[in-house]
Amino acid sequence: MKNIASVAELQAGLSKFIKRAETDGVVPVSRNGRTVAFLVSREKMAALLETMELQKNPELMELVKLDRAGKIVYTEVPDEI
Repeated sequence: MKNIASVAELQAGLSKFIKRAETDGVVPVSRNGRTVAFLVSREKMAALLETMELQKNPELMELVKLDRAGKIVYTEVPDEI
């Protein structure tokens, strides 16, 4: 991630960093040179939550595992008539 914001910068210009999070998805926030938090856009957070929800499905995760191992055979879906 690029352009880490310090806590002091975030406090001084919160509106600017919120806009940047909306554009970039995530803005890392550092204190004393170490990343301590992330400012996350609503869109990015919704995507993360959806991914976490999908990962709770053991049948789906088994299919993903099989696909990554190259053990899934795909068939072409015919066009609608």
